[in-house]
Amino acid sequence: MPALPTSLKGAATSRRILEAAAEEFAARGIAGARVDRIIAAAQTNKAQLYSYFGSKDGLFDAVVADRADRLLSTIGFDATDLAGFAVAVYDENLHRPDLIRLTAWLRLERRPGGYLTDNPEHEPKFTAIARAQAAGHIRDGDPNELFALVLAMACAWSPASGFYAATLDDPATDHDRRRALLRESVERALAP
Repeated sequence: MPALPTSLKGAATSRRILEAAAEEFAARGIAGARVDRIIAAAQTNKAQLYSYFGSKDGLFDAVVADRADRLLSTIGFDATDLAGFAVAVYDENLHRPDLIRLTAWLRLERRPGGYLTDNPEHEPKFTAIARAQAAGHIRDGDPNELFALVLAMACAWSPASGFYAATLDDPATDHDRRRALLRESVERALAP
């Protein structure tokens, strides 16, 4: 992916493009998204979009990376409190359902099997989980698989759910009940 612009005006334009593209890709996927709708919503032109992101695929990759960075910067990660991490992911999915929709499109259109991304930033999480295991805080098992289990549990009521997708419009008591169930389930699943 090309480097993002450093000027304030360029940064503002690339941010508008990312925001418009996130909405377009989350709603329609990679194949269904249209660059014309993105540039209209971002109030820019194709030349700027392509100079910043190279291609529609490059733009999609940048959107996914941007949304994942936002999630990771919002949610702290403590390997000794993976239940708290799961609850935070549940809450982020309520407030920002676009990331889970983007990852669903990524899985459907690009990576039907294997790891969703080749993100080296996950490695410190796996190392932290291994340290928590060595200290007796978490059950034995492959740290990658334990992390995948926690994420799957956290996304049980997300827009990617095959059963029920929670929204902010659900009663607060429903969210509280789900958070408590999620916390207890993760704690039990990972207990040493």
